[in-house]
Amino acid sequence: MTAAVLPALIQRFFTDRLCVQMEASRHTVAGYRDTFRLLLRYASARHGKPPVRLMVEDINADLVADFLVHTETARGNSARSRNTRLAAIRSFFRYVAMTDPTWLLHCQRILAMPNKRYVKRTVTFLTGDEMAALLAAPDRTTWAGRRDHALLLLAVQTGLRASELVGLTPLDVVLGTGAHIRCMGKGRKERATPLRRDTAKLLAAWIGNRDDRGPLFPSIRGEHLSRDALEHLVRKHSLTAARTCPSIGMKRVTPHTLRHSTAMDLLHHGVDPAVIALWLGHESVETTQIYIHADMRMKEKALARVAAPATPSGRFRPDDQLLAFLERL
Repeated sequence: MTAAVLPALIQRFFTDRLCVQMEASRHTVAGYRDTFRLLLRYASARHGKPPVRLMVEDINADLVADFLVHTETARGNSARSRNTRLAAIRSFFRYVAMTDPTWLLHCQRILAMPNKRYVKRTVTFLTGDEMAALLAAPDRTTWAGRRDHALLLLAVQTGLRASELVGLTPLDVVLGTGAHIRCMGKGRKERATPLRRDTAKLLAAWIGNRDDRGPLFPSIRGEHLSRDALEHLVRKHSLTAARTCPSIGMKRVTPHTLRHSTAMDLLHHGVDPAVIALWLGHESVETTQIYIHADMRMKEKALARVAAPATPSGRFRPDDQLLAFLERL
């Protein structure tokens, strides 16, 4: 087995397997690319050879296990991120097993590695007062403030994902009767989300006479915002909002927090979980159950309907035999 086999397999995995056969999205390809950049860097340091000289046998189950531990300890990744890295590595070695059966046992040992279990915490979401404070945070006397206000309002009203928000163009906004916004969601599923009148009016003023082919929420250079830029934007305005609403400062607010806030707001207004799943573009209604678990209002209403058991209250009074026994001790 020559050293050129591993680079060739990795290249064909990305060009043929992901891009041609699976037609993976650019987000999936980017995630796999980051995983292999880190893995090859770790394997190169471990074996003392450049990445182009690494061979298939150099990346075995022991090295992958140590690499996953490294991602958690040295890089501070969560168990969820660790499992995502492992999923990318598994996908590659499934491709290797099909391409070259002589590596079946080597691949089987890596494919048998289990995911790491982790604590599934309740979702973080913003209350009505916190959402109002966040929407009031941008300075709307500036161009950037008007952009941020429109973006945040659209995010909390529609519950779009971060990738969906930054990828919008003016052509995706349909105004007038039945105003809604179209987006290409996760799994290449296109969906339309209705807009409230105030949101539609604000977006119409924001779009104005701009180029329909450009991004709906451009950066200062006129390009699409990156996900990092969106996260920075949300974090900056949440810190500003904490001055008037201290409770928001105790939460880690991200673009996905706004998505959770939309779902919880719909749930509090009595919207059926199946409709919320369609609204958010969930693959299954079961995914929406996390919001029911996090909703204390529903649990408090359920508790109010349950009557306390009629148990007699009183002090325990021991009989004479028990008292005599205790005195002998």
